[in-house]
Amino acid sequence: MATILEMAAEIVAAHASTTHLSKEELLSALKDVHQALAALDKGEDVTAVAEEDDKPVVSRKKAFGKDVIYCMICGKGMKTLARHLRTAHGMKKGEYRKKFDIPPAQSLAASNYSESRRQMAIDRGLPEKLAAARAARGKKK
Repeated sequence: MATILEMAAEIVAAHASTTHLSKEELLSALKDVHQALAALDKGEDVTAVAEEDDKPVVSRKKAFGKDVIYCMICGKGMKTLARHLRTAHGMKKGEYRKKFDIPPAQSLAASNYSESRRQMAIDRGLPEKLAAARAARGKKK
């Protein structure tokens, strides 16, 4: 049987093969996985170990990019976070913002993705349609 350190190294290596990690993030992940495996080996509760170290996997500066936004919980990169947070972590956007102190003005979508969606709406004439609908609703009242 492999030692706990070897198992932790294999787990972190598998994670690092799909996610870009800096040297510090790699060492932190190795330490966290080793602690969790050691706790499992001793029969301790692993959730207590995980809750002790509630630091983000990715820094806030790195998390919000132009093309990709990274989840600060698991480090996975995507265009938008809302669905990922709901399905992978069982968390609402507000809880995520509160946990990592993210201001409400900060979008949880990559800026290039938001801009492309905005341009698509403009091309389809949605702003004019919205203004017309609001004017019609105002006349009814």
